[in-house]
Amino acid sequence: MNIAVVGSGYVGLVTGTCFAETGNHVTCVDIDANKVTRMKNGEIPIYEPHLDVLFERNIRENRLHFTTDLAAAIQDAQIIFLALPTPPGEDGSADLSYVLKVADDLGQIITDYKIIVDKSTVPVGTAEKVHNAIAARTSVQFDVVSNPEFLREGFAVDDFMKPDRVVIGTNSARARKLMEELYKPFTRQGNPIIFMDERSAELTKYAANAFLATKISFMNEIANFCEKVGADVDAVRIGIGTDTRIGKRFLFPGMGYGGSCFPKDVQALYHSGVENSYEFKILKSVMKVNERQKTILLGSILDYFGGSLSNVTIAMWGLAFKPDTDDIREAPALYMIEHLLEAGAKIVAFDPEAMDNVKKQKGYHISYANDQYSALEGADALLISTEWSAFRNPDFEKMAQLLKNKVIFDGRNLYDLDKMKELGYFYKSIGRETVAEVTSEH
Repeated sequence: MNIAVVGSGYVGLVTGTCFAETGNHVTCVDIDANKVTRMKNGEIPIYEPHLDVLFERNIRENRLHFTTDLAAAIQDAQIIFLALPTPPGEDGSADLSYVLKVADDLGQIITDYKIIVDKSTVPVGTAEKVHNAIAARTSVQFDVVSNPEFLREGFAVDDFMKPDRVVIGTNSARARKLMEELYKPFTRQGNPIIFMDERSAELTKYAANAFLATKISFMNEIANFCEKVGADVDAVRIGIGTDTRIGKRFLFPGMGYGGSCFPKDVQALYHSGVENSYEFKILKSVMKVNERQKTILLGSILDYFGGSLSNVTIAMWGLAFKPDTDDIREAPALYMIEHLLEAGAKIVAFDPEAMDNVKKQKGYHISYANDQYSALEGADALLISTEWSAFRNPDFEKMAQLLKNKVIFDGRNLYDLDKMKELGYFYKSIGRETVAEVTSEH
């Protein structure tokens, strides 16, 4: 098929590249001319494991193209995917201005039947708004379909190529047939293509993300309570995770969730409830818990250093909101940085992929290290905020030589408590016993 993907951000680029990988001819559209030029030259603008191989292959085999010209991109396209930003407004609602602007443009330029697919995460009723915006400009036949994405950053290529399920919202038999044909190569192992109405498909994405965010926040609440009563959250996690009704995933406590999806989608679903005279009381609590959790270790750091961080240097491992991505949107690390700087601390940070984004987007007055160990040189303590694999089994003896004190504040519970005791570290994690160091300057 000929496909156009409008918007070449994270979702759009993964979507376009993976469709090209199954033999389709795909044109990605973006308003950023510099970005389009870079992609034409084979430069991938995001970090996502395994995407580069598919990206380079499909450019080389002339199946993946890039342009700033919307009209040229959609001229021969049978299906047009809208993978556009839906950022939160001041009130938390999803901003549909980018989606509706492109819908208006499409209404002025389509000349034959097209399927327009909402790939962005959008509130219930958006398909109707997109349909109305296009219909106001043209009498040409078209269908609007809701096809939410369920991509995990760091695993997006695998998630797209081997999806748990594909959700397609449409009441059009014509659109259903073409969408089923498009997705058949991705569901050969028997994972379902689930058809439903557009509104249900739109809500399915929000409901899935809100449920996972709730599961994370619930486990963080349990972890905080474990510290109050002397329980071990790791034992509790295993104990409940083996219950098949609950499952093992999304039960790891930490510094809260971040990224481009969970914070925005929980907020947007809550706001949709308000607009429809319904209060999601659970989601209101989830947002409050997550806001608090992002800086849950700040009090422990202040207590350790006697209430003042003046002349204290904190080494920070991890800036991205999760490992295997360079995405720093709503990353807990950034909230910790703000509070640590306000308290007078100096920060030396290292992240395998996200440092450039922090430098460009945030401009914090912090230092950046070339590797994880050089970040520790002369630091008073280490704060771990992202669970990159490289941080899981470090050289603790080397760390002890570089740090002023053997002090670790671990926001991702990476290390074994008995090992920390054996090595003589002060080790504060989340929902577990605090290990006191053998010797300290404090």
